[in-house]
This record gives sequence, C-alpha cells and structure tokens, in this order.
Amino acid sequence: MTRESDASRYTLLRDGVLVSVLDYRDDGRTIALTRAFTTPSFRGSGYAGVLVEWAVDDIAARGDRRIDAVCWYVADWFAAHPDRAELLRAR
Repeated sequence: MTRESDASRYTLLRDGVLVSVLDYRDDGRTIALTRAFTTPSFRGSGYAGVLVEWAVDDIAARGDRRIDAVCWYVADWFAAHPDRAELLRAR
C-alpha cells in the first residue's frame, strides 16, 4: 500500500497489479476521501476496507488533518469503526 501524493490517492497492489484505489482531496486542514474503487476481479475480498484502514492510519499518524468521509464506502467504514470517529471533520 502506498500514498501517491502527486496523484492524490492511496493504492493497494498485489503482485504488482493495481487492486484498489482510494482518491482524496487535501486542502491543508481536511482530507476528503472521495472515492474507493476496487478492480472488478478483486471485489468481495475486503481489499477496499484494508486500504481505507491503512489510509486512516496514515492520516492519523500525520496528526495534522481531519477526515471528510465523502465516499459512501468510507462513510460506511467509519460507521463500522466508531472508535475512529474522532478523526472525522466536525459538521
């Protein structure tokens, strides 16, 4: 898994093949997680959830941004992980 800052995305590769992507927008205070996508042949294996968790951990470790869960999948992930809600941008 990697953060590709110049492409504004997190990626998950398996054996060199792109499996899942999480796009984001960073305004300097908030990172909006805008779209989670998994290549169709890899769907249903939990890769998007693993990538979202990795991205959330990466953002938390940086410690200087809040998260805006724009993507429905990311919003559902946070609903299933209420212990991580402190990272969400206040609405």
